[in-house]
Amino acid sequence: MNQSTRNSTTFHLRMAAHAMRHGGIIAYPTEAVYGLGCDPLDEAAVHYLLTLKQRPVSKGLILIAAEFSQLRRYVTEPTPSQRSRLEQSWPGAVTWLMPARPESPYWLRGTHHTLAARVTAHPVASALCRAFGGPIVSTSANLAGHPPARNALAVRRCFHRQLDCIIHDKVGPNKNPTEIRNLTDGSLLRSA
Repeated sequence: MNQSTRNSTTFHLRMAAHAMRHGGIIAYPTEAVYGLGCDPLDEAAVHYLLTLKQRPVSKGLILIAAEFSQLRRYVTEPTPSQRSRLEQSWPGAVTWLMPARPESPYWLRGTHHTLAARVTAHPVASALCRAFGGPIVSTSANLAGHPPARNALAVRRCFHRQLDCIIHDKVGPNKNPTEIRNLTDGSLLRSA
């Protein structure tokens, strides 16, 4: 394992998807920073990712997807007004706290009844979700309380040989991680 990719070719995306299907942790570019990802249904992989980041499971995680249909097994169907909010901001750099399905794993929700989710606008992250065949965990590539990595070299310095694959590509133009909003009332929880 411990493979690094140089460009986001279909082959490299397939390698990253294969790593996640087999319990691996990967790093990839997002709208503003590098993210760490894994299969959201692989409890052991998610716990290992949280251990690497030194992040408590109680905080919950974000899922990114290429399209809303990939999120349906995790979140409840939005109302028409909620659907309108989503359509105005997706694909894009807005993460929404959405009511989680009761069967959504606790290791994704943490202590919450919501799940943070985003249909990403980053072409590499979106292609990665398509190659994987569903949403993936997305959390900034950094140790808790430290600045997030903005390039593959910073990821490698932070996590050394602890990752199974790093996709080398550019992060998006955003200066800060995505804003987070509550889908129920539209309120802003974290600005971008």
